[in-house]
Formats: sequence, structure tokens, C-alpha cells
Amino acid sequence: MTNSTYLLIGGNLGNRLQNLATAKAYIENELGEIIKASSIYETAAWGITEQPDFLNQVLLIKTKISAEEMMQIILSIENKMGRIRTQKNASRIIDIDILFFNDEIINKPNLTIPHSEIQNRKFALIPLHEIAADLVHPVLKQSIKDLLSTSKDKLEVKPLSKP
Repeated sequence: MTNSTYLLIGGNLGNRLQNLATAKAYIENELGEIIKASSIYETAAWGITEQPDFLNQVLLIKTKISAEEMMQIILSIENKMGRIRTQKNASRIIDIDILFFNDEIINKPNLTIPHSEIQNRKFALIPLHEIAADLVHPVLKQSIKDLLSTSKDKLEVKPLSKP
């Protein structure tokens, strides 16, 4: 069976564009085929604001692996790219989040799908809207278009480039 998953990739340390490209190469090699990619967006840091701006991009992946296995591979990719986890929302070379996995709802200690903060973060909603505006959040039962139109996030999310 083939699974569809939406990933949010981002980072704010080092050569941000190169880090996104490296992450995409790892994703294609280890997770599955990238079917769609949003534009790359630049956003001020969320949470801890005294740090460099982030670049973010949403990818639609087709994969044969499970969500749990995908999470393990994502952590391995982040580790290979030099991500060091210090504190929540700190600067990082790369961050790969599973936003959606098919229309599944998963609540496990180390895995929550859909990502619990999608509706609160324009840096996820805007690139997601670009490639999947009509996708319906399986918990909130609202489309990405509707979630974006009602988001209270005030951070500016500006397009950097087309894919």
C-alpha cells in the first residue's frame, strides 16, 4: 500500500537553502518520492524570537513505510545533517515534521499525527495551502484553506522562491 504524507521541512542555521536541498535528497532516498513541493517561504522565528529567520517548505511524499518507521528515519536524517536538540523552538540546521499521514489520527508518546500545531502556524499553513488547499484536517474537519483564513498567527510568511 502506498501512503501519502505531508512533511514540513525547515531550518535557520547555516546555508538554509542548501540544507533544504540536502533534506529533500535524503527524503527521496530514504522515505519516498516527492510528488509536490511548495515554494520556499521565509518566516521570523516562532517561540524563541531572538534567532535567525527560518526557511520552510511543504512536501507531499508517496511512501510504502509506516508513520512510526517514517518518524525514526526522519530523526536519523536530522541527526545525519547535524541537528542537535537543545531546547524547544531553538535554532536548528533542519527540522522535518510530519503534518499529515493519509487521513490517519495517531496519538502516541513520540508521534502525534496530524501535527498538533498546524492550525496555529502560518509557516505550515501557507505552503500547505499552496499545494493542498482543499485537504481536510481529519481531527478539526476543516480544509487547509479554512484553517488558514481563521488562523490567529500574525507572523509574516513571505515566499522566497518557486520550487
